Amino acid sequence: MISEPELEGGTGFDTIEVLTEVRPPRAPRARRPWLWALGGAVLASAVWGGGLYAYERRQERGPDLRGYGPVGAELCEKAEFKALSGILGKPGGAGDGPLLEEPALLMSSCNMAFGSAETGYQLSLRYTLHKVTDPGPEFAAHAKYYDLKTPIEGIGDQAFFDDRSGEGGEMRVLDGQAEIELTLYRQYGTDADGNMIEETKPLDLSGIEVPMTQDVLALMEALKK
Repeated sequence: MISEPELEGGTGFDTIEVLTEVRPPRAPRARRPWLWALGGAVLASAVWGGGLYAYERRQERGPDLRGYGPVGAELCEKAEFKALSGILGKPGGAGDGPLLEEPALLMSSCNMAFGSAETGYQLSLRYTLHKVTDPGPEFAAHAKYYDLKTPIEGIGDQAFFDDRSGEGGEMRVLDGQAEIELTLYRQYGTDADGNMIEETKPLDLSGIEVPMTQDVLALMEALKK
């Protein structure tokens, strides 16, 4: 509003009054927490869905076999046993054991002889490939059951050994889904009267776990080819 100057007793100055309408400040908008909750739910759903998809894909593909494949009658051929042959002599013969090949499991075995027919050593080898189930949680329990108490480092995921009181050695190795069992034992022959033939110079088998480990490592590589 603008007023006219006063005629009497005025100050001689014009007075101007300007009135403006001032709007009251707006109240802050209330946040919508459900939008954040919705976004979190969508993200969680996407993560869960992606995890479920990956799990289903793994189930379809099956466990990682790490390159291990099926092997049948040629198991002893793949296991050349070069390290053990350097101690026991050349093998005198090999025989194949039973073969089991199913969608969930493969088992192959063979036997090999060292030394003479009268007195020598027998080597037993078994290869098991678990195509579906995980043998890891039960492996150590099985080794304990068979009295294999000495862990062997640097071979597979788990490995245990026992020297069988100096009469040979037994080793079990787990590498992923593949399990390898190698058993070496002294075999005594008998004469015509049925008496046991004693070795005149029995081999010292102390430390036999070293060549056994070397041969198992070589076999593991051969089984992946």
